[in-house]
This record gives sequence, structure tokens and C-alpha cells, in this order.
Amino acid sequence: MNEVIDPSYDTRHLESFQVQPAQADVFSFDNPRAYSRSIRATALVFEDPASKALQSRLLKLAPSNASVLVIGETGTGKELIARQLHRYSQRANGPFIAVNCAALPEQLVESELFGHERGAFTGAIAQKKGWFEVADGGTLFLDEVGDLPAATQVKLLRVLQEREISRVGSRTAVTIDIRLVAATNVNLEEAVRAGRFREDLYYRLNVAKVLLPPLRQRPGDILPLAEHFLKVYGAHLGQSKVSISDAAQRAILAYAWPGNIRELENCIHHAMLVMSDNVIQAQDLHLVDYRVHEESSTTSQVHYQSQPASDISHGDAKLERALIELFEGRDRQSSGGELYAEIEARLIRCAYEYCQGNQLQTARLLGISRNILRHRLKLYGYL
Repeated sequence: MNEVIDPSYDTRHLESFQVQPAQADVFSFDNPRAYSRSIRATALVFEDPASKALQSRLLKLAPSNASVLVIGETGTGKELIARQLHRYSQRANGPFIAVNCAALPEQLVESELFGHERGAFTGAIAQKKGWFEVADGGTLFLDEVGDLPAATQVKLLRVLQEREISRVGSRTAVTIDIRLVAATNVNLEEAVRAGRFREDLYYRLNVAKVLLPPLRQRPGDILPLAEHFLKVYGAHLGQSKVSISDAAQRAILAYAWPGNIRELENCIHHAMLVMSDNVIQAQDLHLVDYRVHEESSTTSQVHYQSQPASDISHGDAKLERALIELFEGRDRQSSGGELYAEIEARLIRCAYEYCQGNQLQTARLLGISRNILRHRLKLYGYL
């Protein structure tokens, strides 16, 4: 049986997750609470052997208060994992707070996390609790923790050590009781070696590590997830009897899904908008680089070629040609600094286009962090 869990429910509205099933209600797509969060946040499947192993590890880690570091690519469902850890912990009746560190303005990140007092800075017209205080008694999920500024990393380390926070503008410490689950899609060990992330904080966060495989490495979950999104979007669109053709299923299974669950969700949504006769065909999926070749008037075959993320790191002839063209056509009087910037800009643009705008894959291809890539993309006007 496919196990699809909705993390938007509280503990009274959950599927069992194979833990005391008699005490939890079965998931229902008719329950309007299922749509209170993003549709992607309702999908967690444990059909593939890799997912079953992950499920087993989550059940072992959930009862403790140990900090957990979830590592996985963008779109793999790291918040889902954090919600499962919270749900089957002793804190299940407490709050679950999810914060995307990358979305916090650098000048306000400490105020958002730790709170502030009235008058602490311009615009602070009232006292405000930070997310650590709001999560007291429950679980705080810090997504993209690798994006935190260095100064905030120091304060976060102290919070984890002392279990107390001080609001911006206050000299009084506030005791907190939270379990921290952090997540990242960057290699924190490399960030530590590069001096971008504190080593002591890394070890504080990495008490228990959860490696979340990308979707391409758990193919047994792909079709169950597709069916899940089919049902959820079917309820939204009033299309209750939608099926996926055999050719479309083959295309779905053959695709590498570089955008993981997020991309699969968007793919199914798009297909349901353009399909005919309530059947999703291969061409409705709008997958990159797949083509349908008519072999006869009644049959067709899908030919799909994708390049897994593991192969992208080997580079591509397009990049080499771009560099050759650059050196052959450049101004011979260019200074070293100008030449370096020109080469870097051309290389980043070519890699970004090659990866079809996927920042994570572009960063991997170039061997740099996504933060550095975003900075360079803005610097050279590509964002």
C-alpha cells in the first residue's frame, strides 16, 4: 500500500506512519485540511527500498531531543522529514515552526530568529518574539541553514549550547526548550573548510544526520507520488477520474527529475491542464528533451534522454567551445583582471543555460556553492 502522509495535519489528523495506527485517522483527500499548505507538503512516500530505510531511521531518531541535520537536494522534501521527526517525538503537541534562512534579510535575521525589544532599532515599534521563542516546547526547523551570516552563526551556536536567547536590544536571557532540525542542500563540510561555516556549529547541528536521496535514486516512489499529485490536483480541478497512459508512465520513470518532487508536482499539474479525455499522455508532461515518434497510425513510442546530475559534473563540450571562442575573440589588450571577469561571466552564463536555470546543478557543475553562484549571477546581470 502506498503510504502518503500529510504534514499539514496536527497529530489528530494523521495517517499512521506505521506507529500506533489505531490512534490516528487515515488520510483523506476529501478533508479540506489537506490543502492548508502547499500540495507538495502533503506527499511523503515510502515505497522504494531507499525510502523504507529512511523511514526506519526517522522512527529511531524521532523520540529523542537530539539536533538533526537533514541533507538533500532542493525539492526533495526536507521539511517533510522535519515534520515527521516532530510528529513522532515527545513534542508532537507543541508547535512546529519552519524558517527558511535564505529568505531572511541579512539585516533582520537576528531579529527574526531571536526577537527584539521595542526601540531596539528603527522600525521596532513593539516587542517581538523571535522564532526560537515561538517554537518553545516544540520543534524549530531551520531550512537552508548554510546561508546564515557568520555573526548569526556565532549566536546560534551559543543558543544551542546555553538553551537561552537574548532579544535584540535586551540584556535579559530567555530560556527556551526547543528541538532543532536544520537542513541544507550545500556541502557543509566543504563550507567549513572554505571558512564559510563555523566548524563548532556544524558539529552542534550534526548530532544526527539524515541523508535524503534525490527522487532519481528512489524510483519506486516516483509513480506513487505522481498518483498522489493526480488525486490532489484532480480534487482541485474537479477531475476525479484521471489516468496516466503507459507511455507517460515510461517517460516519468525515465526522467532524471533534477527538480525532484517539486518538479514532479509541477509536471503533473501541467499535464492535467492540457490533457485530453482525462488521460495524461507522454506529450502532456512537457518533459525536457523527450520526443514522441509516431511508428504507426495507432502506436507511438517515447524516446527520452536525460543527463543525471551525477554526470553533469564531468562538464560539457559547450563549455569548452565557449572558452575557446572567448580566447580567440577577446581583445588582446585586456588586463588580467578584466580577462578573468570576462571568462568567469561567460563560463557562468554557459553553465547556467546548460543546466536550464537550475542553480543547484549549475553550482555543482562549476564546483562552487549556490550562494556564490547567486552572487555571481546577480553580479553579471543574469538574475
